[in-house]
Amino acid sequence: MSTENQIVIFETTGFPNPARIRAALAEKNALQDVSFVEVDVMNLEHRTSAFYAMNPLGTVPVLKTPEGEFISESTAITEYIDAYFEGASLTGRSPLERGIVHMMQRRAESLVMDAVGTYFHHATDGLGPSIETYQCSEWGQHQKQRAVSGFEYFNRLLANRPFVAGEQFSMADITLFYGLAFADFAKLSIPPALAHLIAWRERMSTRPCFSQQ
Repeated sequence: MSTENQIVIFETTGFPNPARIRAALAEKNALQDVSFVEVDVMNLEHRTSAFYAMNPLGTVPVLKTPEGEFISESTAITEYIDAYFEGASLTGRSPLERGIVHMMQRRAESLVMDAVGTYFHHATDGLGPSIETYQCSEWGQHQKQRAVSGFEYFNRLLANRPFVAGEQFSMADITLFYGLAFADFAKLSIPPALAHLIAWRERMSTRPCFSQQ
């Protein structure tokens, strides 16, 4: 099938950041309106000259616009998707909503997604020696504690609101949801005492954008 004049997503199935983009597309009822191209990270396809031409950082996902431009970084891609497709906003509509959503999105990324990722890539075997060419276990263990603190922060936050950014579902919920999924993969469990975070996660898991990708 030709992908000319169509949005194309370069992704690696099962990775947390590409999953964030699929969830955003699903929430906008737009999964069928884009094409997906698999990038074989385990065989270092993300480190080829062809992939670096799309994203010099060598990370997935990457979005190719109908105009032929390439957008990387999950937050930026979600911004594009939210503006491109009709439907409920994932990034906020008013200045206040947008400010809060972006603040909470960054906290979910920094305190959970990125912290878990650093722990996984530095303090465990990660994706194996061919990919994990530099590791600092001490830094990874420090980020493990940061992730646990992030769990505790969001547990307190979600005691008093239904969604991460307040009363409406947003990209911040998507990021936290897949940050916790990444934690599962890294064998970093949510402490059982964090009942509000656990309840939020159980409720989110029934949302179609997460359960029907």
